[in-house]
Amino acid sequence: MKPAELKNIVEAALMAADDPLSVNNLLAMFKADPRPPDRDDIRQALNALQADYADRGVELKEIAGGFRFQTRTEVAEWVNRLFDEKPQRYSQALLETLAIIAYRQPITRAEIEDIRGVGVSAKIIRALLEREWIKAVGHRETPGRPELLATTRQFLDYFNLKKLAELPPLADLADLVQTEPDLFEQADGDGDTVVALRGADGTGPDENDGGPGTDAPEQTGADSADESALAEDNVVPFSGQSNTP
Repeated sequence: MKPAELKNIVEAALMAADDPLSVNNLLAMFKADPRPPDRDDIRQALNALQADYADRGVELKEIAGGFRFQTRTEVAEWVNRLFDEKPQRYSQALLETLAIIAYRQPITRAEIEDIRGVGVSAKIIRALLEREWIKAVGHRETPGRPELLATTRQFLDYFNLKKLAELPPLADLADLVQTEPDLFEQADGDGDTVVALRGADGTGPDENDGGPGTDAPEQTGADSADESALAEDNVVPFSGQSNTP
């Protein structure tokens, strides 16, 4: 099969797929062929497509689940105007809990509560589990053997990441909170920050790891016992990357 033909097939498959496709997914299309392409051939086709779309309004992005075509961030503002649906809005407590899990995983619910300084509503954990952004990956060998929580591949895909190492250092996020507050924070009635990304001592992550840090978000006021994970008030818009051209 000629490289140009293979590239066209791979492009069509990626355009037609609802979910990201891995190299193995793409190879599976050619099992019945007498001379199927190998992994290097698929990779070359993907690289060629990425080059073809380098200056276009869509890009071919590799994330944890594989490859997908998606709208470039630079043009997303205009593309989003085509849709009436508003970005999902998540509560302060849900975003803080997700951030702690992402940067401190694996972690128990009690450890999350120690970091936040307040209890974590069961609705929040359930909401994150239902969205398949987190999962139980084991148990801490302490009395009661509490579940250890960690993020999933779906979490990486939603936030347009290939691996956890691509999470920005907490110090970078803290700087972004200062320069773009509308993206990350909103004050509650007591003036507390809705999504606090600095450590409890005001510092960022360990300088040696460069990725998910070890500093805790600031402590905030107590969550109400019946707090909804999808709140109507005191929320922050949080939208994943579109996967459509």
